[in-house]
Amino acid sequence: MITPFDSVIADIKKRGYHNHRLEDHSDIVSRGVLKDLLDRCDTIKEDFRIKKIKCWFNVPTPGARQRKIDLLIGESQPGTNVPNLERLRICVENKSVVTAHRNRDARFDDLNESLQVLHKVKPEAVLIATVMIGTARRVLNVPDKVKSLYKGRMKEFDDEVVPRLSSGDQSLWKEFSWAISNNSDSDARKTLQKFRNLSQRHLGHTHIAGYDFVLLVPVYIDNVNPPSVARSNSLGINIDKDYQAMLEQICKAYRTRWRL
Repeated sequence: MITPFDSVIADIKKRGYHNHRLEDHSDIVSRGVLKDLLDRCDTIKEDFRIKKIKCWFNVPTPGARQRKIDLLIGESQPGTNVPNLERLRICVENKSVVTAHRNRDARFDDLNESLQVLHKVKPEAVLIATVMIGTARRVLNVPDKVKSLYKGRMKEFDDEVVPRLSSGDQSLWKEFSWAISNNSDSDARKTLQKFRNLSQRHLGHTHIAGYDFVLLVPVYIDNVNPPSVARSNSLGINIDKDYQAMLEQICKAYRTRWRL
């Protein structure tokens, strides 16, 4: 099964490395989720066809320090292409903890704060969170360390370093040993457990502030070896099964809340 996270990996391979500062995986995931929903959920597809609903990316939320909703599906304000936040239908938030697992707390707080704001705005909205979790024991920190070494020499970086990244060139570990971020054996599991503590709710319990689905996706990204969606993992996660379950849950919740 091809998931949006496979598309993220393909983008990293094309670029050569993962830039954890940009969080640019989010747009790829959002567009992939939207495409799959339109392919697999007739109810959502029909509401798009008759222009009952539209989609927007990176929409500022009220409050929450102007954080943005990665993918918003809902009604627009009459006669405009501006989303009506009081008529939200689906919200998807995408996060990643790949390089430094100490950031798990901050990303958890981001998702929890977004949850509280979105539920207050529209309790019936289908709320989804996805989190990519890095499984690599060590990661070559290219954006913050390796690339900074080539300040003013970007052509040299692009020509001599980038082609070696994510290619399996093991000499990179020694050459840039000072740019390695190390993770412990337990870091990925601790991050997994942290995000499993996000509040989740049953289908009919829209009065509860909780995500309708939290999708946790192990990925192997170290910027030296070829990256991959970690379908073989020690975390007990079946990525393809869980992704399919998420799409089904979104479709079921949407149909229940907006069509029945």
